[in-house]
This record gives sequence, structure tokens and C-alpha cells, in this order.
Amino acid sequence: MNIAMRTLKASGNASLSTDPEENGHSEAVSEFSRDVIRGLTSPRKTLPCKYLYDEAGSLIFEQICELDDYYLTRTESEIFSKNLPAIAEALGRDVTMIEPGAGNCEKAQPLLAIMDTPRCYIPIDISPEILLAAESRIETALPGLQVQPVIGDFTMPESLGEKTAENKEVIFFPGSTIGNFTWEQARTLLQGFGSRLSAGDGLLLGVDLVKDSVILERAYHDDQHVTEAFNKNLLQRINRELNGDFDLDAFAHKAFYHPLRQRVEMHLVSLKSQRVNIDGVQIDFEEGETIHTENSHKYTLETLETLLADAGFHPQQYWTDKNKHYALCYADFA
Repeated sequence: MNIAMRTLKASGNASLSTDPEENGHSEAVSEFSRDVIRGLTSPRKTLPCKYLYDEAGSLIFEQICELDDYYLTRTESEIFSKNLPAIAEALGRDVTMIEPGAGNCEKAQPLLAIMDTPRCYIPIDISPEILLAAESRIETALPGLQVQPVIGDFTMPESLGEKTAENKEVIFFPGSTIGNFTWEQARTLLQGFGSRLSAGDGLLLGVDLVKDSVILERAYHDDQHVTEAFNKNLLQRINRELNGDFDLDAFAHKAFYHPLRQRVEMHLVSLKSQRVNIDGVQIDFEEGETIHTENSHKYTLETLETLLADAGFHPQQYWTDKNKHYALCYADFA
């Protein structure tokens, strides 16, 4: 993704330019348009889930994380709070932490605070506004820690840059983002992470585990309709940025667990036959036709170990909750 792939703060006096062209705005919009048109003109309509997380989408997702039905954030937070010293010990001292898809960096901050002399923190995200706010907050809370935010699409290996120091580096990838990818995509992503690492470096990975489908579907189809707003925000973004004319009331949010594929699927269902215009391109929908917007794959510890091994990582330690709904895994890079 050609979106301002440069460090926001490489030194104390560098800052993000306000020039849209310099920041890759035009290129980003162009790629967004291409991906949307390509996905919606495919035989099975789909949209890349990364586009759910613009600034508005990220804020809505933060609301999702506060819902009672969304067990994942609450469970992960509990695991961190109970095991933070042990996690920091596993990572080691003098570490550079790199966080792809960092968002507001709220998970990294308490870990960085307890780590033994962390050298540098490199959060990567496509949203400059969120990154800049997080940078300011972390530098205030942890003076002396070097923070180097990078605007970029973490699915592109070049967004991680190249290793330039001899100290240990750890990729921090919490939440359940790995579940948004198919097995092959997840392996490729982790191999891309490994392209920056050296032997002895590490990966701290969060994964959502296989569990009862009722729990899973309730988490992605809440009674307060916040997840629906999150899903439909993608249509609003297309209307706003690509001159689209989606009628949001003509689409319904749908989420369900697919047991054979061990994943929750999120869709937007067309409630009638309709035609939508996007950047001058006409897209026809049949009644009942869906746009597949996101997958959330679930793992067992066994399938996770296989995935990590395929990507060159060796699990060293797990932390999980009493119900085994979620797990954090620290793995060494071979």
C-alpha cells in the first residue's frame, strides 16, 4: 500500500507533514478505489478488512472492545494484568519492540513500562492521527524511551523496515488480528515479520481460541448494534472518499461462525435488488447478495504451533485464561 511509508519521528525535531500529496494521500485513495472496485466486481463480492479501520472505524472498534459480549479484549486484558512481569521477563532486556497495526498503542504502554530498559518502540499503523496522539502520550509517560511511529500497511514487509541495531527485537502482535487472515495469508504475514528479525529475536502473538459458537456469534453481533455500525462504516467511507452512493439502510449486518473453517465471517447483506455507483462505476446487487468484509479465524494451540513453525518461529511460552478462550504466545525466531 503506497501510503506515506516513512517514519513520523526519526529524531527529536521531525514531524508529520500536513501536505496531502507528501503524505501519500492521493496514492492511498487510488489504491483504496482499486481495491474496492476489484472486490465489488468479483463473482463473490468482498472488501479488504483493513479498510474497516480508518479513524472513524478505529474509534467504533474501541467501543466494541468495551461491550460485555466482546469477551476478547476483557480476557486479553486479564491475561496481561496477571502475567505482565512474566511476559516482560520472557521478552528480555534492551529490546526494540515493533508493533504492526498498533492503533492507539494502549496495550504496548504498560508492557513497555515494566520491561527492563527497552531501547525503542516502533508502532506501525495506517492512521497518522492515532499514531501521533499515542506517541505524545507514551513519551510523556515513559520519558527517555525512543518512539518512532511509522505510517504504513503492516501487511507489506517493507513497512517494518530493516534491522539496524544489534539489540534484540520483538514483534508485538496482540489482539486477534492474525485471525483476519487465511492460513496461507497468516503464514506469509509471519514470514514477512521474520524478514526483519535475526535468530534469537521474538514474536509476542495474541490468538483467539476455538470455543462455543454461541459465545463467538454474540461477540460479533451485539445487541447494541455497535458491530453493525463498525461494518457499515466501510460503506460510509466509500461514500465519502470515493463518491459512492450506498444506502446504508439497504444493507444488513450479518455475522456467523463457520465450524469447518473455524472462523467467524462478517458480511453486509443487500436487502433488495439495487445499483450502487462508486467512482463512476456501477455495481449491481441482487436481493440477499452479500459483501464479505472480514474473517476472524480461531485457533487451537496445536494449529497455532503448526502455523508458527511453518513461518520459522518456535513457541516458548503460553499465557491463557481459565476458560481457554484466548492465548498469548511468545515465540523465538529461528
